[in-house]
Amino acid sequence: MGKRNKQFVEKITAMEEDFAQWYTDVVKQANLVDYGPVRGTMIIKPDGFAIWERIRDELDRQIKATGHSNVSFPLFIPESLLQKEKDHVEGFAPEVAWVTHGGENELSERLVVRPTSEALFCEYYSKNIHSYRDLPMLYNQWSNVVRWEKTTRPFLRSLEFLWQEGHTAHATYEEAAEETAKMLNVYTDVLENYLAIPVLRGRKTEKEKFAGADYTLTIESLMHDGKALQSGTSHHFGSGFAQAFDITYLDENGESQFVHQTSWGVTTRLLGALIMVHGDNRGLVLPPKIAPTQAIIIPIAQHKEGVLDKAYSLRDQVKNLVRIEMDASDKSPGWKFNECEMKGIPVRIEMGPKDIEKNQVVLVRRDTGEKEFVALQDLESRLPILMEEIQENLFKRALLHREQKTAIATNMDEFKQILAENPGFIKAMWCGDIHCEEKIKEETQATSRCIPFEQEKIADTCICCGNEAKEMVYWAKAY
Repeated sequence: MGKRNKQFVEKITAMEEDFAQWYTDVVKQANLVDYGPVRGTMIIKPDGFAIWERIRDELDRQIKATGHSNVSFPLFIPESLLQKEKDHVEGFAPEVAWVTHGGENELSERLVVRPTSEALFCEYYSKNIHSYRDLPMLYNQWSNVVRWEKTTRPFLRSLEFLWQEGHTAHATYEEAAEETAKMLNVYTDVLENYLAIPVLRGRKTEKEKFAGADYTLTIESLMHDGKALQSGTSHHFGSGFAQAFDITYLDENGESQFVHQTSWGVTTRLLGALIMVHGDNRGLVLPPKIAPTQAIIIPIAQHKEGVLDKAYSLRDQVKNLVRIEMDASDKSPGWKFNECEMKGIPVRIEMGPKDIEKNQVVLVRRDTGEKEFVALQDLESRLPILMEEIQENLFKRALLHREQKTAIATNMDEFKQILAENPGFIKAMWCGDIHCEEKIKEETQATSRCIPFEQEKIADTCICCGNEAKEMVYWAKAY
């Protein structure tokens, strides 16, 4: 490896040495973001936004396929509107950014810069829902939100981020419950089948649920360093918001009823999950289904006659099968290899004079580094299959990692030992008392991640207090 190429790779700190610095290095060196002029803000650059667009487009397709319509609501919320639901406003108060002046004039009422849009949607529903015929009302919006975080990190936690937020209104509690579960299934599909990230599914504890919700369903994923990441949530509001905002409808008998609502969302923190689940010390590793560029052609000795012409012909041959690019720049092949590895492009296609003579190309996998010589006439059939193999391998590899970092604890000594020696998900029984939940966090910094739908009885007593256990809970330190 030449000096230039070696230096290129050395810009990434080894994850085993300093995982936080490794993450920052990958985000910067893979050209995903730059820092904004305000602390905690980020500029998502073309390479980063292209990944978000792939996630967004697939999720948007599935949201629309389940009957939802996209809308756009305002960025600003009057303070009086936010104050209507007590638990909700208390939950968001520490993270709210306020607008107090318009131009040089002080506003008569402070405005909130949207941290989430429940209040706006509720106000709209209260004016536009009158009859059972208006239900269900199924809306989604793609927008930015602002939350004034104390500590920030690109994608994972920033003052401003991109997301989608679904908001729906239903005639009955049961219909809203069906919606809540349905959208969690959509998120599960996108993460597992497109991002190749295995998730745990379950319900949040009362302490960890969304402010103002009846209950919150969640998907939780495990990062390479053994920390958990909440990757998507779906909330059942019951009729709490409807009562606060007076959202009623006349049922088929002409009687007034409160609607039942849901809200659900995922954010650009999914890019952080992609980096921390699949990335390595050479940079990003992107699953083919979500990679903006699935394959890149790198001509070898491209100055020699016929090489570039053959490479362009090859690109045209397969461009309808995979998302493909070609690097015909004057940089050295080694530099190009390192760059496409840094960007996480799933397959590198090498072609030089000797390959042309043999009527073949060399395929190099980003996930394993394996090389494969493929005859040109077989390339069209081989490339799509190879993409499927890489996609499947990344999911299996992430699932194995999660299994290796999931342990059972039956007492606090075991719990603490696991966190010290092999941090990850810990399965432990819980009595259901919030005081035990808070004590576990205070002593270990681990939080309840979810109460899984599929319960196991691994002990009879609570890991913290020793009283009778009610549920098995997944615990972990988290981002």
